[in-house]
Amino acid sequence: MPDAVVVGAGPNGLAAAVTLARAGLEVEVLEREATIGGGARTGALTLPGFLHDVCSAVHPMALASEFFQRFGLERRIELAVPQISYAHPLDGARAAIAYRDLERTAEGLGRDGRAWRSFFGPLSERADAVAAFTGDNLLRVPTEPGVAVRFGLRALEQGTPLWNLRFAEDRAPALLSGVAAHSILPLPSFGTAGAALMLGATAHGRGWPVPIGGSQAIVDALAADLLAHGGTIRTGVEVASLDELPPARAVLLDVTPRALERLAGSRLPEAYRRKLRSYRVGNAAAKVDLALDGPVPWAVPELAQAPTVHLGGSRAQIAAAEHEVARGRHAARPYVLVAQPSVLDPGRAPAGAQALWTYAHVPRGSTVDPTEMVLAQLERFAPGVRDRVIGVAARPAAAMAEENPNYLGGDIANGMPDLRQLLARPVLAREPWRTPARGVYLSSAATPPGPGVHGLAGWRAALSALRHEFGVRESPDLSPR
Repeated sequence: MPDAVVVGAGPNGLAAAVTLARAGLEVEVLEREATIGGGARTGALTLPGFLHDVCSAVHPMALASEFFQRFGLERRIELAVPQISYAHPLDGARAAIAYRDLERTAEGLGRDGRAWRSFFGPLSERADAVAAFTGDNLLRVPTEPGVAVRFGLRALEQGTPLWNLRFAEDRAPALLSGVAAHSILPLPSFGTAGAALMLGATAHGRGWPVPIGGSQAIVDALAADLLAHGGTIRTGVEVASLDELPPARAVLLDVTPRALERLAGSRLPEAYRRKLRSYRVGNAAAKVDLALDGPVPWAVPELAQAPTVHLGGSRAQIAAAEHEVARGRHAARPYVLVAQPSVLDPGRAPAGAQALWTYAHVPRGSTVDPTEMVLAQLERFAPGVRDRVIGVAARPAAAMAEENPNYLGGDIANGMPDLRQLLARPVLAREPWRTPARGVYLSSAATPPGPGVHGLAGWRAALSALRHEFGVRESPDLSPR
């Protein structure tokens, strides 16, 4: 019998399993799908020879995550770090570009360059400390209070109607809004400000790497380490109740709070179950993968070198679009996130062609085909791109949910990441990974630090289980060996 069972083989589930196996435990992972990886899989979704990431494509936390640093991810797989972390086109063939180099970014922002430098400089210089602060339960005392104070003051500015006071032109606020909108929340808010600060500091401090070969490379590295240390993985296993699991001292669930309640049932006290039922689902992403017969014909040629491009126009236009989604309506010009992994990884597509990854923000549960809304936004900033499309794979938000049960209604964040649910994720507790059911732990993005491919939620859930179920107080060595 295993010492621990992990349900769900996404990045967090695998991170938990690796941590437990490295502590010398017998670990079994159960996955409902035929392949492991959850949102970090890669496959030929459009045409043969074109490799697309199923959900996540560019990984801001691949270098900054404490778990991946301990795991030595950059020594296990090839991570290409671009000079341009992200870019933001504007109407009139203009663009703002966030380079890895903070000074170069500031030089391109005109009168707002100095403001950008003062805003991100103190945070990007301490990017790992920012990642440590935002990558933990926010109820804990930060290890570097000065970084937390600087972060908090900037969040107060960018999370309120004061958000435009710092800037004089339109490029810098649009650039900041593009990264803030990753949270799929109304702007301005503390949730969007927190996302902008964390992602922006990482963009200038460490860069946003692209895994060569696709996001699957991260998953495969985790699985290989687990197997090398005695763990097992069983795919195609649907778990309907904890009673179906083999006896184990610890059970870690990479699932939603609703699924936790369903699986554990009466093992959980009613008061805790009510909290799980009150956990709020966020709005959604609808994905479109495109196979192109050549590069995107951006109106600003430098955008062809940016692995990540945010489409939405000005700060006011992005805010209007996100407010429409929050009201349950489709925006006429939605925010669209674009990834061009072929820029750094030409093996994703045949010679001369490009594999393009995109998603649009839509209301949760949307059944609308997102292809036209995405193509319209692309055409707005890259005239003629329609003529280069040779293959399309579209998934409405509802289809995203059918494919991955953790994406309720197409919510790829596994729960609304606003301030309330970053503090109480899914409940207000110093160890939110540990449930009242003996030996049962939640290890998904519905626990701190929330969404993203970072492995931190699984790692922290595993550390909690090691401490309470096995008396292991220290994190096991995770380094490559």
